Amino acid sequence: MTPPVNAEQRVEVLSFDDLEGWSLDDHAAAFETFRNTCQDMPDPDWRAVCAYATSDPDPRSFFELFFRPVLIEDGADMLFTGYFEPELSGSRQRTGRYRYPIYAMPPEAKATDLWLSRREILDGNQLNGRGLEIAWVDDPVELFFLQIQGSGRVNLPDGDKLRVGYAGANGHPYRSIGAELVRRGTYQSHQVSADVIKNWVRRNPAAGQELLYHNPSYVFFREVSEVPSDKGPLGAMNRSVTPMRTIAVDPAFTPLGAPVWIEKDGKKPMRRLMIAQDTGSAIKGAQRADIFFGTGDKAGRAAGKLKDPGRMIVLLPIQRAYAMAPEGSL
Repeated sequence: MTPPVNAEQRVEVLSFDDLEGWSLDDHAAAFETFRNTCQDMPDPDWRAVCAYATSDPDPRSFFELFFRPVLIEDGADMLFTGYFEPELSGSRQRTGRYRYPIYAMPPEAKATDLWLSRREILDGNQLNGRGLEIAWVDDPVELFFLQIQGSGRVNLPDGDKLRVGYAGANGHPYRSIGAELVRRGTYQSHQVSADVIKNWVRRNPAAGQELLYHNPSYVFFREVSEVPSDKGPLGAMNRSVTPMRTIAVDPAFTPLGAPVWIEKDGKKPMRRLMIAQDTGSAIKGAQRADIFFGTGDKAGRAAGKLKDPGRMIVLLPIQRAYAMAPEGSL
């Protein structure tokens, strides 16, 4: 992986002594998460370190022996946010209560880079009667946020659960409705959270619907109920992600599967080795990460409040790390 070149980009190879709190982390937990997806990394240098990981080395020594920390900056400030796997109430059949469909991806949306907008999908009839409905849920606001998270569980009336994962999108850019409320002066930036947005939309049904249309991006799903209930949802590498050890990143800068040291500041600082196993439409830039918090309302509340500065440092195989270093910097 070679990050995009721009005038603001800066690359610095660090030592493990430069990582604040490195010696205090649970390297074994990060190591297990790394092994969950490293076998899917195609490049020879990654395959070599993954092969050694199968020999059950000491986790901390493994990272220190085969990797070097690399700080990649693109001129933008670091921003940490959080995401989670929501739980919704729904049914496999449409009823008076369950009226809002979770759609599978139509073939024509797969075949083009830009398809219908959110407004056109929901106000039109292009998807009606085609059997694309995976399930119906009872709350359009929760369905909107399911699309933002990209995966979720649907609690069915008979007690069973149905799981859905990301299948694709309509190609329109993601627009934050929280940022739009701030732009309008409805809230200040520090007041905005998922719960605040949901409550505003429900208190203002007509204006709330228009606010949801402000985000033209629309996400389609696939059923992944074969994923065990004790495992996390499938991330971008088509493997289960791990609460508080998985982050979503911009793969233009950070290889999927790579270990990433995060130094999150804010009210609850976090110094932890994470694994870059996921992506997100709002996760763009070298210093941008989304931390996976887990499943359900408690995880959702914690994830929805996170908006903190700090820095993230990707761990790269030694030769790759040194190849990225500016000439004369080593």
